[in-house]
Amino acid sequence: MQATQRVAQALTRNIGKVVIGKETAIELMLNTILCKGHVLIEDVPGVGKTTLASALARSLDCSFKRIQFTPDITPSDITGFSVVNFKTGELEYKQGLVMSQIVLADEINRTSPKTQSSLLEVMEEGQVTVDGVTYRMPAPFIVLATQNPVEQEGTYPLPEAQLDRFLFKVNVPFPSLEELGAIVDLTTGGADGVASQVCGGADILAMREIARQVPVAQAVVTQVHRLCSP
Repeated sequence: MQATQRVAQALTRNIGKVVIGKETAIELMLNTILCKGHVLIEDVPGVGKTTLASALARSLDCSFKRIQFTPDITPSDITGFSVVNFKTGELEYKQGLVMSQIVLADEINRTSPKTQSSLLEVMEEGQVTVDGVTYRMPAPFIVLATQNPVEQEGTYPLPEAQLDRFLFKVNVPFPSLEELGAIVDLTTGGADGVASQVCGGADILAMREIARQVPVAQAVVTQVHRLCSP
């Protein structure tokens, strides 16, 4: 348990070197990882949503891919597709952009609902199915998604089924005057502004197992049942 706490604190400090004034958002993201979930980061452009997600991804020694969602992205770009190998006459699977341990889905609501739906299976089951063949994601698998407010032009609202895949929706507020000053110092000083690797995928899997052993009071379980009951 103490080792898990030390790793979590190291991750928080490491991300905090790059992302100024987002302690609550960082804590929620780390909770999401420990609970085997995915996180949706929302607010207006320019407040550091992508920087926050990238800093977390770079703090982990895991494979990482960033997908910039645009209206012309197709479902097969995400999940992958099969092509014919003319030498063998057989279908070969070409991996999609989602094939990674950590996936940054940047501005996820700038693509069509059809493309958004390509993430439903992989976020729930940790796998994609293409032409009847299932391909498992490497563990741990985490989706860090950012979205702009739905009232902005060029956005598509996320359907309820998609929102249900996220454990938390984290708001990233505009920095205060003091935080803006610290950001200027960080981005114009001698620091490189890049998060370093703190732990690997095996550490995350071990931390998840420890988190599952934490006891939950019966009163909490009962309250959750009340909230979820129709």
